[in-house]
Amino acid sequence: MTTAANSTRSIAIPIIAVLGCFAAWFLGGMLTRPNLDWYATLNKPGFEPSNIVFTIVWPILYVMMAVSAWIAWRAPGKDEDRKLAFIWFFIQLAIGVVWSYAFFSLHSPGFGVIVMMALLIAIVITIVLFDRLSRTAALLLVPYALWVCYATGLNFAFWLLNG
Repeated sequence: MTTAANSTRSIAIPIIAVLGCFAAWFLGGMLTRPNLDWYATLNKPGFEPSNIVFTIVWPILYVMMAVSAWIAWRAPGKDEDRKLAFIWFFIQLAIGVVWSYAFFSLHSPGFGVIVMMALLIAIVITIVLFDRLSRTAALLLVPYALWVCYATGLNFAFWLLNG
């Protein structure tokens, strides 16, 4: 590959990752918003936060994911480590969108729990793989993993309370 091609590749992939974060955020929102009336009818656990918390937390987490991806891409490391890390990064983004579809569009907290568990596993794998490239990139994903742990418990409670 020529130097110009390497330069284009080096900027294109992190831009795609950043755009992927915002696309996942947008798609998740598109799947969620039309179903908020259904969500309002659910029996809710006592540890459910107010809706404003979600509107504050998710944008912050998506920005942190985007910054993490940018840092991981630009960090020194083996190309095969980087490729695998970004495969898992995009897998976890896709699973996050699937969760919005499962929980909100399908009105299925039970399926949501299953998807959430897969999401949590994919996030942990991504953190481990990003850590091979950059400790900072990996640490930026930890709040996301912690939030998804909380959200998994919340989703499980919704399933128990609503059948």
